[in-house]
Amino acid sequence: MHIKSLFLKNFRNYREEEISFSEGINILTGENAQGKTNAAEAIFFLCTGYSPRANKDRLLIKSGEEQAEISAQATSSYGDVSVKIKFNKADKKNIFINGMQVLKIGELLGNINSVFFNPSELKLVQESPEDRRRFLNVSLSQMSKSYFYALLRYNKILAQRNNLLKDPDVSLIKDTLPIWDEQLSKEAGKIIKARNDFLLELSPIAEEKHALLSGGKETLKMKTESGYYGSEEDIAFALFSDLKTALERDIRLGFTSIGPHRDDIKFMLNDMDVRVYGSQGQQRTVALSLKLAETEIFYNRFNEYPILILDDVLSELDKKRQRKLVGAVEHLQTIFTATAFDRTIFRDKSFTKIVIENGKVKSNKKFSTPLENK
Repeated sequence: MHIKSLFLKNFRNYREEEISFSEGINILTGENAQGKTNAAEAIFFLCTGYSPRANKDRLLIKSGEEQAEISAQATSSYGDVSVKIKFNKADKKNIFINGMQVLKIGELLGNINSVFFNPSELKLVQESPEDRRRFLNVSLSQMSKSYFYALLRYNKILAQRNNLLKDPDVSLIKDTLPIWDEQLSKEAGKIIKARNDFLLELSPIAEEKHALLSGGKETLKMKTESGYYGSEEDIAFALFSDLKTALERDIRLGFTSIGPHRDDIKFMLNDMDVRVYGSQGQQRTVALSLKLAETEIFYNRFNEYPILILDDVLSELDKKRQRKLVGAVEHLQTIFTATAFDRTIFRDKSFTKIVIENGKVKSNKKFSTPLENK
């Protein structure tokens, strides 16, 4: 899968511009605050329906404008696809797939797949369990609409259960809760089983990618902390039982204390918790290894790679790791953003250099042979 072109209108600092991409390595370059990351962000937005950098769509609209539009033309083993999203300051969003409007965000997912990494993705390792669950949810939702809709249903039921737990009438809670618990457990079984399968597949690949980037100096291991295993039915049954056991505590707390909304992942380097004991460089390498492993799972499941977006990654790595990274991604469409880069790390690779200046494409040139990379 690769994106052929991206159109931006009133998006961030772009008035109106189209950017063409090649199938392999693309480098969006230019000075700071010219629009490199904004273009990368727009691609991910078209894949998932949300921005990794803003919690409201209206924040993406160019200052002084009321609405924005972004679209992309992409191709995959299933044929060409076009995706367009229009949105306004009222946070109303209209999505079009191949010219036809779709009404549900779930219908957007899976048309163009991407994996996104920028420095803020260190949250995946450094910060709260919520950031690690978001990683799972974004990846699995692109891979499976059924996962996405199970997650929507689970969150809706969870909100209703939590509201009920705050009711002062304890007898009403105890009479009504089993109905919600049965539904909650059923959706939780689907979510936890999908996450378990994903992590079982992800872990050895991430270990391999980390060994590559670190020169084999460290061993990465992942530990899931959900505590539920087996089939969807087994998980649902176990959680339903545990919800009954936790009833008094949940009433006292006023919220649901167990379930996939409490899941976490622990990352271990040489048997040490990287979140606690790892340096920032080690944490960055772990997060990047996870993203590279994620691209392989897309390939394993769909027989084609997603678009890999690496925003401002090269500046955070030494030259040796830069070369290892470039070698690891040359087989799929990768979009780097970089204020500056050392051409020697691409000396035996083909790549397209796209210079962005004040929200416009200043130049777009493909370097296809080692001789041209001087």
